[in-house]
Amino acid sequence: MQQLQADFLPDLVAGVDEAGRGPLAGPVVAAAVILHAQRPIAGLRDSKKLSAARRDALEAVIKSRALCWSVAWSDRAEIDALNILSATMLAMRRAILGLAVVPRAVHVDGNRLPDLRFRDGSIDGLAIVGGDARIESISAASIIAKTARDRMMVAMHARYPNYEFARHKGYGTELHRARLREHGPCPEHRRSFSPVRALR
Repeated sequence: MQQLQADFLPDLVAGVDEAGRGPLAGPVVAAAVILHAQRPIAGLRDSKKLSAARRDALEAVIKSRALCWSVAWSDRAEIDALNILSATMLAMRRAILGLAVVPRAVHVDGNRLPDLRFRDGSIDGLAIVGGDARIESISAASIIAKTARDRMMVAMHARYPNYEFARHKGYGTELHRARLREHGPCPEHRRSFSPVRALR
């Protein structure tokens, strides 16, 4: 790991969360955030409980006030090759590796931890079910991951406008499924997911 070791911060814990496990298309995106104890952020919540405008506003605050943050992802090909759980854990690991400061521990939303063994040691981890609603650093990570993925899906819409990715962000909505039936899968659709596999 190439980050700076911050021995002067005894409670250095990164919150980690993902966005995009369930969609039929696009990447799964993970974020890791270490909040700054002297720069609190009001209004942190599970990203799913916030409007898009509120998420965007909080994203800017998180990025300006957090000690550090990182975003990483696994793309569609990795999801199909590895399975969605393994691809999610890989994206989380990449996000942790991307932090500018080495955390002493990570708190991960859910019931599983990514591989926390690194070249020069390992990091303690705790999986917390519902952590995105209970732990501020995980809430911050959920917001960063969601806003990053939404932007990726809007960009994908520009490449594949037939599917309306900007509207549903790849989730299996009625509109998305109708466009899938009409046009068939595009290169960003997850072939390992049954609604897509059935149309191949």
